Amino acid sequence: MLDDLFVAFQTALAGRYSIDRELGRGGMGVVYLAREVQLDRPVAIKLLPPERALDPALRERFLREARHAAKLSHPNIIPIHAVDETDGFVYYVMAYVDGESLAQRVRTRGPLPASEGIRLLRETAWALASAHAQGIVHRDVKPDNILIESATQRVLVADFGIAAAEGDAASDGICGTPEFMSPEQALGQEVDARSDLYSLGATAFFAFSGRLLFEGKTPTEVLARQVTEQAPALSTLGVSVPRKVAALVDRCLAKDPAHRPASASALAEQLGVSLEQRREMPVALRAFVKRTGRLDGGGTVFGAVVVLFVSIGIGAVFGLGPVWGFGLLGVGATLLPFAAFVASARRLARLGFAHIDLAPAFQAEIESSREEYAVEQAHGRSPMERIFKWLAIAGVGGSSTAVGSLLLWVYLGNLTRGPADWVYQLFLGSWSTMICSTIGYLSVTGRRKDIDTGFWARLWNGRIGRAAWAIGKKLLWRGTTASAITHRATELSLGMAAENLFDSLPRSTREQLGDVPGVLHRLQEDAQQLRGHLDAFQDVLNEAGEDATTDAYAPIRRDRALMQATLAEAVAALETIRLNLLRLHAGATTVAGLTTHVGLAADVSAEVERLLAGQAEVQRLLGKAD
Repeated sequence: MLDDLFVAFQTALAGRYSIDRELGRGGMGVVYLAREVQLDRPVAIKLLPPERALDPALRERFLREARHAAKLSHPNIIPIHAVDETDGFVYYVMAYVDGESLAQRVRTRGPLPASEGIRLLRETAWALASAHAQGIVHRDVKPDNILIESATQRVLVADFGIAAAEGDAASDGICGTPEFMSPEQALGQEVDARSDLYSLGATAFFAFSGRLLFEGKTPTEVLARQVTEQAPALSTLGVSVPRKVAALVDRCLAKDPAHRPASASALAEQLGVSLEQRREMPVALRAFVKRTGRLDGGGTVFGAVVVLFVSIGIGAVFGLGPVWGFGLLGVGATLLPFAAFVASARRLARLGFAHIDLAPAFQAEIESSREEYAVEQAHGRSPMERIFKWLAIAGVGGSSTAVGSLLLWVYLGNLTRGPADWVYQLFLGSWSTMICSTIGYLSVTGRRKDIDTGFWARLWNGRIGRAAWAIGKKLLWRGTTASAITHRATELSLGMAAENLFDSLPRSTREQLGDVPGVLHRLQEDAQQLRGHLDAFQDVLNEAGEDATTDAYAPIRRDRALMQATLAEAVAALETIRLNLLRLHAGATTVAGLTTHVGLAADVSAEVERLLAGQAEVQRLLGKAD
């Protein structure tokens, strides 16, 4: 049904725009879908309501702010094609986005998955950063003004209709949407770019949780809560969002603008880092860290029982006595799991993966588990969990007592058949109790939190895992299948490529070059540690907000710059070795020339390790001071 405003406005625009229908309306205007006749393209037209246009101050303000927004040009900002007055109608024309708003997406599909939400927020932050760089503050960032294009899923920020140049006086009154308004904006104070960051934080809170930050019966009540109440931490809502992203959202919602991120571009950069860290791991790696690289399935229980009864059976049949029984049990309990590790490593190596891929894969699983268990972590231990724990401890105590007693009797030379059999039975009973109770404890506790991923990560990244991988790799008879490398950090990809080139050289050449694989591994590990330190430094600076630029944080900024430069040197050293190995294969360089570069790379590694040791000592001293 057409209203009088529609008919009058279409009459005024006849020949230039053909209005199709109304898209929506609010306090600051009515939006229509139309077609631009000359260019034959769909557009959206925002009209200042005629009753408001009668006020010269409001009309001038609408036009002034529309012209401000028309200056913006960015892939994530809806472009404004024209700002005009026709027959008393004041309006501006912008590109039409075929899609839905963030508010519509959340209301129809529920809270956003972490990766999708991070991406949408980063693109929004990019748009705001572009506007802020030109001195424009949006002042009405909210889910309804964040549009998602259907064809590309690209974010486009809309409705800079109440935007203002930074530093403009707030004499026009309070404008914006109460549920997403910053405290300073709610108080009618002068706003700057940090006000938009608060609104973006409230938008992120809604996108990830499906809830408004604050609600009330009246707009005034909502505004009062924005000013006086602390925003709830996103992590307390049990949503599956990375901890660093949840912390970023919480910082955006700080009441004091100085405690928010330094800028929209800095926020976008931090969101980008989180998005990269969530990069999808190959299926084979995911399966390895979740299942095949662990000994916590039904086969482990069966294997433990087999080892136990086989050792008992052999001891009984051959009359070996308890000491040999203990020995057989120990050998079986050691060799069987190690053989399973070698088989798992061999299967993964056959797919083209390397040992260096395991650490990032386990770390990604640890981060993912923390998100998944966010809801359950709020609950304490169950009574059954406590019972299994104490039974397992009792089993360990009984086994240790039995072994200690046996060793003592052997040492004293007083071992007789009677006490030995009693100790043996005590050990078997305690060991069985420990195994069963531990399995029960892990099963019950595993419903509440991930308790073993870290253990398996340490095992596979330690000496046992390295040895199992080395043996499994040597047992490859049919070669490997090339794997995707998109999950690898730069230093890991370079190191693996260089190692493969080295392995393909003749044996005599490898012997002349020395321990090139050792140098490569050290450089890779050094670069990984440097990245960890860089992340820690960046987190500190992010938490500091505007204070990060002060003299108090100068040492951290200096250390971060040093870490960045050192990381670049380590990666460059890896690249140099790889290129020289390629030249050696092509006959373009000599072994002596490559040896020189390997020596220089070793010097870089030594320098990196001195830097890391110095950082560790500083942290140790700071810990003592605290």
